[in-house]
Parts: sequence; C-alpha cells; structure tokens
Amino acid sequence: MEIIPAIDIIDGKCVRLTQGDYAQKKIYNEDPLEAAKSFEGAGLSRLHLVDLDGAKAGTVRNWKVLERIAGGTTLTIDFGGGIKTEKDLDIVFDSGAALATIGSMAVKQPDTMAEWISRRGADKFLLGADVKGEQIAVSGWLETTDQNVFDFIGAYVDKGIRQVFCTDVSKDGLLQGPSVALYAKIIDRFPDLWFIASGGVSGLKDLEDLKKIGCKGAIVGKAIYEGRVTLEDLRVFGAAR
Repeated sequence: MEIIPAIDIIDGKCVRLTQGDYAQKKIYNEDPLEAAKSFEGAGLSRLHLVDLDGAKAGTVRNWKVLERIAGGTTLTIDFGGGIKTEKDLDIVFDSGAALATIGSMAVKQPDTMAEWISRRGADKFLLGADVKGEQIAVSGWLETTDQNVFDFIGAYVDKGIRQVFCTDVSKDGLLQGPSVALYAKIIDRFPDLWFIASGGVSGLKDLEDLKKIGCKGAIVGKAIYEGRVTLEDLRVFGAAR
C-alpha cells in the first residue's frame, strides 16, 4: 500500500482544516516545498496537493506552489481544488501535476467530466468521492446528494477511471480512525480499482488496517503534522509494503 502525504494550501502555506472548515485552519509550514522535500527524503514517491484557495474561489489559485514542488522534487503529484474548466486543467498539467483530482465537478457536471476523460485519458484523473454515510457530498462537504458512493464510482469505472480516493467527511481531520468498513465494501464491489483511503488516519495501526482490507493507497495529512505518524514510521512502513 502506498502512503500518500497530503499538503493543503491556503495563501501559499501548508495548512490543515478540520472537517473541511476554513475557520478551523492550522498552519503547519510556511513553505510547502520544504514539507514536500521532507516526504521525498523519507522515501515517499507521491503527493496529494490541494489548493484550498482554488476550491473556495472555483478556479485554480496556487499553481505556483505546484510548479515549485514539481520542479524541486521527483514526487508524482495529484493536484485538486478549483479545477472547473479546460483552462484550469491546462494550468495544472503545465505546472507539473501528473493527475488532476476532480470531485464535485464530477458529480455536478458528469458530461463535462466524461469529455475530459475522453480527450485527455482516464489515467490523467484521480476521482474524489467525498461521503457522508454512503452518500456523495459536494461543495466543500456542505451539501449531501442523493447519489450513493457505489453508483458514483461505478459510473466512472465504466468510463475508464481506475484511481479513486474516498474521504468520509465525518472522519476527516479528527484523528479518530478511518472508515475501514465502508472502504472494505467499496473494494469488494470494485476489486480492480486502485482505491485510496482518505480521512481519519491517526497512526500506524490505521494504516495496517487499511492495508489488510486491500487499499492500494492511503492519504495521510494531520497524523503526520501532529506527530502521530513520523517520517521514519513511513519510511519503515513503505519498505515493508
């Protein structure tokens, strides 16, 4: 299982929110490149980079941060937040992202998402499925839809999507453990999916639990920044996978 550290960006700085609430913001590093280099130094090869300013504005904002990290490390970066148009996609890929992370857009504008997949290839996208219970949530998790996560993922698997990460909104940023049971159900339904767990990881035991159920990756954010999981832990875990 691949460990994928997360860097969330507001005003060019590395921050974390609690349950997506911008009012519950904590700055962990003034320089995201420094954080990214520390992950690379621990032997990690991938990065989940989120433009929170862009997500709020509805257009990509922190592409310069992406450009710096892509130019200053060898990390494979997936980048999300504010990708709404072809121009946004061009900026993201031109700035060095390997994958564009798409969430709410894929829910609200499936025809546009299907066009992007057709034009650019399914392997260029990481599909984000945010859930409350088993229902898809959008718009910064403020709105719960009537679409369940299995139908949502299934529709995009049919379009060729192979990488999906799922975040249980109720768990994110709380360090209380991930939604192992839900993720196991998704993996059981879609065994060929490159499924990435997100939200709630509080320590190495959570990572071991996610590995046991067959997750291909796990996004880890606050647990790293709060010292619940150290870079040495991740180095050892990665070496043993």
